[in-house]
Amino acid sequence: MLTKKQYQLLVFIDKKLNETGVSPSFEEMKEALDLRSKSGIHRLITGLEERGFIRRLPHRARALEVLRLPENMEGAASAPRPAHAPVPAASSATNVIPGRFRGAPPPLTGGETTDAPGEAVSLPLYGRIAAGTPIEALRDHSNSIDVPPSMLGGGEHYALEVDGDSMVDAGIYDGDTVIIKRADTAESGAIVVALVEGAEVTLKRLRRKGASIALEPANKAYETRIFGLDQVEVQGRLVGLMRRY
Repeated sequence: MLTKKQYQLLVFIDKKLNETGVSPSFEEMKEALDLRSKSGIHRLITGLEERGFIRRLPHRARALEVLRLPENMEGAASAPRPAHAPVPAASSATNVIPGRFRGAPPPLTGGETTDAPGEAVSLPLYGRIAAGTPIEALRDHSNSIDVPPSMLGGGEHYALEVDGDSMVDAGIYDGDTVIIKRADTAESGAIVVALVEGAEVTLKRLRRKGASIALEPANKAYETRIFGLDQVEVQGRLVGLMRRY
């Protein structure tokens, strides 16, 4: 399945190739999809490439080839589409678009799991976790990430990109994607997404010390911070990590 943004990008690339014979630039794609940064375009293109809808042509800048289109697009077929073929707009009534997967199960919403072994689960990817940003402000429903179900248990999950090096000694690096299980409590020693004083979100190891909570970094360059029980709200617990090399 494709996310709505992946579908829109595929339509835009296909239309530009049919009209001009040249792949659109990353800036053009960013503006067409109304995204804030080109990093979102990189993720969408990678997702389309991994699903076999497009491929990058080697040794050529801005060179993309559309290999196939979703069946629900008018005139879609395995063969290349003729130039100037009409390109339908993506439906605004759904967040996912089924691709060319025979007998595929219904699309999964963010955080649900599947009983089919090996079937990837699509989680919402909320953006980079950074100090001074409430978790609600990180939500970007245009991006998602596919996660093996073996990484998940019961409950609702989401993904966050890590910003910074405060947890490197725990094996969590800048740019990593962490998988978080929604929770409002966590045992002492767990790595959590913590909302501090209603304004700052951080990924740290939680320690309970009497009537206080310590948020510990995993990097000696940073100091442990101590807060009152009413100053810290747990918003999720780390259950997995994904990294691109």
